[in-house]
Amino acid sequence: MNKIRLALAAVVLTFATATSVLAQAPLKIGYTSVSYVLAQMPESKQIESQLKTYSSQLEAQLKTKYTEYQTKGEAYQKGASTMSDVVRADKEKELQNIQQSIQEFQRNADQSLQQRQQTLLKPALDKLQKAIDDVAKESGYTYVLNSDGDSPVLLHGPEEGNISDLVLKKMGITPPAPGAAPTAAATPAPAAPKPAATPAPSGKKKK
Repeated sequence: MNKIRLALAAVVLTFATATSVLAQAPLKIGYTSVSYVLAQMPESKQIESQLKTYSSQLEAQLKTKYTEYQTKGEAYQKGASTMSDVVRADKEKELQNIQQSIQEFQRNADQSLQQRQQTLLKPALDKLQKAIDDVAKESGYTYVLNSDGDSPVLLHGPEEGNISDLVLKKMGITPPAPGAAPTAAATPAPAAPKPAATPAPSGKKKK
């Protein structure tokens, strides 16, 4: 019986202590739009410019491969009727290899572009995270939620809980004036270039 009383007393003491702590440090929750803040950062334009340059380089390489395919494909179509079976089979195999090379390059270009975006964004995201941490600490926020996305963490919140402009100021960036046109979301990855579908060679030897 004494053990039960001691256990109950411990529970009451724990509850009282927790209540006291909450009373001393009330829960304060803030939120921010990561895409909005990133779009205001000068790094955003630099990242977008570098991604466009890299995308153009990939597009040029892909165009070269596709031009080679078209040129050899046209030559095959014109000369297929006079080719021997061995030569025709060799040309068709060459065209198939070029076509596979184009398709593989497209897949790799998509992945490479995404990796480049992540690499370029990391320093900006690290800087943003530090600013959020500093603002939360200085303003007494216990948690800070991200209000972005199709299924945002935040469904509703008072405007005074929005720390986006405080985060911008912490990084030395002047927030846009209220009512100004919204800035586009920060640096989406440009789509990897995709040429028109590459038709398989269809030339046949005339009988």
